[in-house]
Amino acid sequence: MGLNGNVEIDGARIDALRSDLVAAQFTVGRLRELWGDEADAALTRGHRVPARRALDALVERDAAAATLAWLFVLGLPTDRDRLAGALPALGVDGAVGLGLVRVDESVVSAAVDLRPYNFTDAWGETNWWISSDLGEVTLGRPLDENHVLGVGGASLTLSRLMIDRSARTVLDLGTGCGIQALHASRHAGRVVATDISQRALDFAEFNAVLNGIRTIEFRLGSLFDPVAGERFDHIVSNPPFVITPRTEGVPAYEYRDGGRVGDAIVSEVLEGLADHLEPGGVAQLLGNWEYRADEDGLDRVGRWLDATALDAWVVEREVQDAPLYAETWIRDGGTKSGAEFDRLSDAWLDDFADRGVTAVGFGYLTLRKPIAGVATLRRLERLDGPVGSALGPHILATIDAHDWQASLDDRAFSRAMLTVAPDVTEERHYWPGDEHPAVMNLRQGGGFARTYPLDTALAAIVGACDGELSVAAICAALADLLSTPAAPIDSQAMLAQLLPTIRELVTVGILRR
Repeated sequence: MGLNGNVEIDGARIDALRSDLVAAQFTVGRLRELWGDEADAALTRGHRVPARRALDALVERDAAAATLAWLFVLGLPTDRDRLAGALPALGVDGAVGLGLVRVDESVVSAAVDLRPYNFTDAWGETNWWISSDLGEVTLGRPLDENHVLGVGGASLTLSRLMIDRSARTVLDLGTGCGIQALHASRHAGRVVATDISQRALDFAEFNAVLNGIRTIEFRLGSLFDPVAGERFDHIVSNPPFVITPRTEGVPAYEYRDGGRVGDAIVSEVLEGLADHLEPGGVAQLLGNWEYRADEDGLDRVGRWLDATALDAWVVEREVQDAPLYAETWIRDGGTKSGAEFDRLSDAWLDDFADRGVTAVGFGYLTLRKPIAGVATLRRLERLDGPVGSALGPHILATIDAHDWQASLDDRAFSRAMLTVAPDVTEERHYWPGDEHPAVMNLRQGGGFARTYPLDTALAAIVGACDGELSVAAICAALADLLSTPAAPIDSQAMLAQLLPTIRELVTVGILRR
């Protein structure tokens, strides 16, 4: 590999590599065509055999994309001459010089994982290539503690959560292979990417240069130390939040273990955000938090937030009991079973028992530094259903809807003329033979795919929100319609009763102004 044990930052050779990858059509779509949807899905589960079988014949025909996928994605050795044909501009010696491969006589082995990555954002569809350390399938053993992870499930989640509103400055705290910094460069004039691992920063810089991105500054250091005294419009972080026993003999993987006891790394990141956000600046991060015998997990997060004076929206997506959490992360490091698995499991469960931890929550945190200095947004909720592929626009719209309402008292809000969002449907369930529905729900198609129960009055009001009448006018008309001489309905009382729910529907995007 390169001089300091990582990929080498050699601009001319990286330009040649980029030219070869483009010429080979080394893209996500092309590889899926080569090995098919089933093999592609198997790869996401760490199962490479179906893809290998599909590529066998193609590699024999010296197809460039197949050769590159065979070597860098599947991690299988190839022939020197075959790789030379797939990398005509860079050449095999150039690939060795960049630290991408190792050569033993005529056999070439991958020294890194290098694979295509594509996405669509507000600026259109983009194809990149991301390098990282080889995974456990290729290594055939547990990962090294300084392993640099590629684009995994958590990093994909955060990139889809990212608000892509234009910003002057963005901080990617704990950049890893650099994927969040690369995404942030799409909407920021300047990005600072930090990590405690020089190895990670080298991969991140290599990836930035390979993809033609020159607006990222890379800094070595722990958490906010490299940006002391600086403020940013946007902070994103996939911190090393995995709760790991501080026990001798338990691997401390840099990409996932922040070196703190329990969930303290997330608390520490939250504590430092206010000093590094510009007024109105937004921070987005992922995190774990402990459930203890005497404390609910979200209550624990709320206690952390109390000390920040920041607007906050926390969405808990999953809760794992202590044994399942331990199993998940022991397997993630490459230990699947046997005596070593049992030893590590004991260490995790002893650690949890010592602190009274019964389960661990996982979720998304969005925070903002109030412009006026007073926080108005506080949402802590559990949403474990399916979600849309890109939540960033929904998160931004939710914050904007909250801000609009925060400036209006109920009287001013009731004058708003609202419409139903186009992704919202109403579902009704009937008992056989009944004229009236037994259950009515509003269902959101995008965002967090929320479902809200309806009664007759709320269903009528939502149905009448077409932008022509105010909320107050709709309530008045409905009160007149439902009133009888024996049971008159006061429209103001109806309005007061329904306004909290209508406000909530606006906040979450079911109703729009």
